Amino acid sequence: MASLASGESCANPLLLSWVKEWWDTAKERNSKGATTYKHAYDSLKACPITFSHPSELQQLKGFGPKLCDRLTDLLKKHCEENGLPMPQRRSGAKRKTLDPDQDDDDGGPSRPAKKAKKPKSYCPAYRSGAHALIVALSGLDEGAQAGLTKAELVEQAQAHCDASFTAPSDPNSFYTAWNSMKTLEQKELVYQRGRPLRRYCLTDEGWEVAGRIKQAEAARANHGAFQAPPDRVEDDEPALVLPGGRVEIDILSDDERPAPREDRGKKEFEDVVADGSALGGPGALPAFDPITLAPGTFTVHMVLDFREVRAKTDRDYMQEELNKKGVKPIMRSLELGDVLWVAKCHDATLLARCGAEGDEVVLDWVAERKRLDDLIGSIKDGRFHEQKFRLRRSGVKNVIYIVEEMSLDGQFFQKYEEAVQSAIASTQVVNGFFVKKTQKMDDTIRYLARTTALLKQQYEGKPLRVIPTKVLTAQNYLPLLAHLREQDPAAGHYVSYPAFASLVSKSDMMTLRDLYLKMLMCTKGVTGDRALEIQKRWTTPYQLVKAFEGCGPGEAGDRKRLEMVSSQLSSMVARKKITKALSQKIAEVWGGV
Repeated sequence: MASLASGESCANPLLLSWVKEWWDTAKERNSKGATTYKHAYDSLKACPITFSHPSELQQLKGFGPKLCDRLTDLLKKHCEENGLPMPQRRSGAKRKTLDPDQDDDDGGPSRPAKKAKKPKSYCPAYRSGAHALIVALSGLDEGAQAGLTKAELVEQAQAHCDASFTAPSDPNSFYTAWNSMKTLEQKELVYQRGRPLRRYCLTDEGWEVAGRIKQAEAARANHGAFQAPPDRVEDDEPALVLPGGRVEIDILSDDERPAPREDRGKKEFEDVVADGSALGGPGALPAFDPITLAPGTFTVHMVLDFREVRAKTDRDYMQEELNKKGVKPIMRSLELGDVLWVAKCHDATLLARCGAEGDEVVLDWVAERKRLDDLIGSIKDGRFHEQKFRLRRSGVKNVIYIVEEMSLDGQFFQKYEEAVQSAIASTQVVNGFFVKKTQKMDDTIRYLARTTALLKQQYEGKPLRVIPTKVLTAQNYLPLLAHLREQDPAAGHYVSYPAFASLVSKSDMMTLRDLYLKMLMCTKGVTGDRALEIQKRWTTPYQLVKAFEGCGPGEAGDRKRLEMVSSQLSSMVARKKITKALSQKIAEVWGGV
């Protein structure tokens, strides 16, 4: 075609001029695509063959299906404006090659050309960094050249993104949502302009993606606020099942647990609940009239332990991000767990007038947060079993155990992987806790906010029954709760926050059996199940010590002491079985070997 082959310096000057125009624009925008356009320009300029259709350029360096399609569109427009016939794509003949000595062979049947795959239109994941940046930039007028600075862009994009643009989700990495800008520039959806203050604008392709995002959001709105768009690449968040079923909560653990900044709890609440005497049976449980809080007299709030920080230099990250999502947590040092929820009375004196303390009632939800490295450390030093023991003895019905699967050194994690999996399985099956694994703190914050909203919906529309503190003792608390739940499983009975803190904080409010079990679990390797089996065989610490003394004096007695526990409990299943090595550790502590 004459319009494609005129001129002496190049066999395809019209196509070359369009590629040159793209190259110049990419250089002006400081786009990384400039390299691709330069290769395409150089190879087309040096090619001596005249092409009849832009699709034939794919045999040249720098030309792919996308670039050839763009040239085809421009050629169609050029032909229409100048009244020229549009060249037809050669589908049956072989492509021309760059070897001038090779002739076309039109004889015989030609192989049908493969249908080129249409590249999938790019659309970033919903509420990802790339999604938020495009949405923010699309707020400008199309074709506007001013653009947004980084600070302006981050401020507008943050509301559309679940991850932070300023703080890494993992303290061990430097990745933030802003890193998505690199992807957008590589895909030539965003370009920079201006020096020294850079401003960001959408390219023509970027505006096309912005249009697809708006269409996806419109479809999402038509199908419900909680349905993800078809192009979402992240897993759908599981729905919560509130009282009457298991809750599935994506809560994340934190980076570090520094020492508390204040010492509330034991001194403040230790005298709220009396010790009480041992129960003589079910008839010894107190009879009482519950305090009833009517709907509208209280609101549900999340209580967050202020020791739950992102890092020593970023202590308020969780609180600030929750505030951005409309949740203002009550910050204090918790006696148990890292997160719990309370019903806070509008009338601060209501509970006091009715036989309880404070103005908060503890609901049946508590969460313990563990980062993966902290979980491994707690398994090694025994804190893991002791913490689970306290959670089980708290009387809270719904215990959520959160494990943050942060990145660890491969060799280090491989060493403890089996122990971690065993601990998680034990927490689910034996303890009956709900275990949720999450990846980063931003997921935690998002889910904490969503959980709080759902618990507000669950509790604020019904009356709450509160047990008067005067009828509670350390001895009757758990039996009383069990009795009330057995009588009326659908109803809930709760205690005031000061009473709850007193019950879970005072070590002297445990029974001798509880203290004995805790003492046994201080020995590395003695799990809760193994401690229970030892306690069943030797009911009190006195009986265990006397059993060791009964092994006799001398070396023969020492050998018996070392193997006493393992031999007596040899019939236990693997999870409860005491090995000889563990038996020796117990003998060293309790038998004086």
